[in-house]
Amino acid sequence: MNQTQTSIVTSVQRLDTFIANLLNETRNQSAQLIKQGAITVDGKSVTKVGLKLKLEQVIMITFPEQQITPALKVNFDVEILFEDDDVLVINKPSGVTVHPAPSVKEATLVDWLKKKNIRLSTISGEERHGIVHRLDKGTSGVMVIAKNNESHEALSLQLQDKTMGRYYLAISTPPLKNTFMEVDLPIARNANNRLKMAVANHGKSAKTHFKQLLLSEDEKSDLLLCKLFTGRTHQIRVHLESMSRHILGDHIYGVSQLKTKVERILLHASVLYFVHPTTKEIVTFHAPLPTEMQNYLEKYFNVETLDETINPNTLEHHFADISV
Repeated sequence: MNQTQTSIVTSVQRLDTFIANLLNETRNQSAQLIKQGAITVDGKSVTKVGLKLKLEQVIMITFPEQQITPALKVNFDVEILFEDDDVLVINKPSGVTVHPAPSVKEATLVDWLKKKNIRLSTISGEERHGIVHRLDKGTSGVMVIAKNNESHEALSLQLQDKTMGRYYLAISTPPLKNTFMEVDLPIARNANNRLKMAVANHGKSAKTHFKQLLLSEDEKSDLLLCKLFTGRTHQIRVHLESMSRHILGDHIYGVSQLKTKVERILLHASVLYFVHPTTKEIVTFHAPLPTEMQNYLEKYFNVETLDETINPNTLEHHFADISV
């Protein structure tokens, strides 16, 4: 049986943009859904990707039935930070891709979810079921996964209105010029390298705050707290590159300058907060610092105050005196 989702237009925008934001998908993916005849506006089927929507129009999406693909053999496990009937909050390991794609040959987080027989939402289709937001393959840290369609829709809306928020920790080189930096630059696919993103005038808006928490003893790298206001692909990495900085272990954006050999990118989603879809309370979850980052900090930084500095309950206070 096909799944459906209904939503109300709250701002004037293109249909493909509306669908992309609602489902947390790319414009291209949304365009395909529209062209398949899966969208109605006020009860009328539409296939025009660039249709300009009006306030209060009713959009209904009918998701086509999908061929169920068997889960691949899973050779990793995932730490569960919290679970109830509506959401699953996990600590994604580095090296695990979130969902299947034509270029992905190994087991993904979705395969792990299938193996665990965890009941999930179907809004994003079978291959991405339950996935509300993503982390890059190399990035570790906290993620929330929807266990039913109502929770998925509520969490997706929070991504749009910014009631869901994330804080990342990164070890970068060289250090920032100032202890606080704001980057507000649009991001698009790199025209010369499809594996990369880049700052581009025609790109999607993107804003990141960076706060230097600790400086290495040799003053060649720093521990950064990164606050995302948007969720663009590779956003932290691209915005650091725009300042001629890169994250240690980043072999896509920082390979030409890489001096210290590390096995993975030292980028970790430390804190995630959102409004619980059922209780309506603000809930906050944190993923412990991964071993690789902890070891690097202990080797190159003075860590006497590390635990206090990266306390997940006080991370947001580092930005308290900064106007947004």
